[in-house]
Amino acid sequence: MTYAIHESLTLLSQKQNLPEELTFTVVQDLLSGELTPAQIGGLLLGLSLKGETPEEIAAFAQALRGAGLKIKAPAGTLDTCGTGGDRSGTFNISTTAAFVIAGAGVPVAKHGNRFASGRCGSADVLEQLGISLKATPESSERHLQHIGMTFLFAQVYHPAMAKVARERRELGIRTIFNLLGPLLNPAGAPYQLLGVSSPSLLPKMAKALQILGSKRAVVAVGEDGLDEVTLTGATQAILIDGGAIQPFIIRPEEYGLNLCSLQDLQGGTPAENGQITLRILQGKKGPQRDIVLLNAGTALYAANKAAGIREGIALAAESLDSGKALSILEKLKASA
Repeated sequence: MTYAIHESLTLLSQKQNLPEELTFTVVQDLLSGELTPAQIGGLLLGLSLKGETPEEIAAFAQALRGAGLKIKAPAGTLDTCGTGGDRSGTFNISTTAAFVIAGAGVPVAKHGNRFASGRCGSADVLEQLGISLKATPESSERHLQHIGMTFLFAQVYHPAMAKVARERRELGIRTIFNLLGPLLNPAGAPYQLLGVSSPSLLPKMAKALQILGSKRAVVAVGEDGLDEVTLTGATQAILIDGGAIQPFIIRPEEYGLNLCSLQDLQGGTPAENGQITLRILQGKKGPQRDIVLLNAGTALYAANKAAGIREGIALAAESLDSGKALSILEKLKASA
């Protein structure tokens, strides 16, 4: 037994937080294969029962970043990867918004995976839309540079995550690994729109982003529990801008958008969700388009492309109505 795991399990058994340096070391031990399945399970369960701190989350992310593959990206790159876990069954809102954001001129390095908590993850819907999940890091760099968007499949860029797949599956509960996807972008995207599935995660993830040196980001959770900027009511949000953290509320009606029900936003299978995304990019109006505009507009504000969410929504609408967002999809398909 390594010193780090022994010390970590001792502290966790007493419901005490782990120091950042100890957390980083124990994750390195995990990734190097020095921990047994029982130790991994104990570590993840102990953190979950205690409640992960922003410092622990950031230390896990730093260790995993060091073990993952990376790509070069333009300075203004943004990611829309969220934590997932809201179990709402909505269509792929942030993935659809990624095309709109890219069409508005902000490079998007969309980090994602296959479904975890819903029926359709970002990888599942993009595959249905004809985008290759097997793009090499070199290809992804070219796509980002010349098309303005790429998809970074987590399984390709973070093979070390497989080391805990069995333990996570056998535990059957949410663990710290469910929070890490948005913090592990292989392009090191300095701008983010990060949806979380619980109000309790909002300050934790905001603080973790601050610790990790995020340039500017918006972390959001709908009051309906949606891990997006919602259209059914208000959204609690936090803006991280350099060293500052500023809470604020997003109300769709203040931007001329009509409220809707969760039922209006429901998705289905990957094929069905792919069709929803395609119809939005082709110009279909309604609540599905509106929630994409709201999320894309918020992301454009996070990326400093827009001075506020209202201007961001206008830029997002222009991206859709001009066909620029659809063109991003067509170019990515052609490059597959």
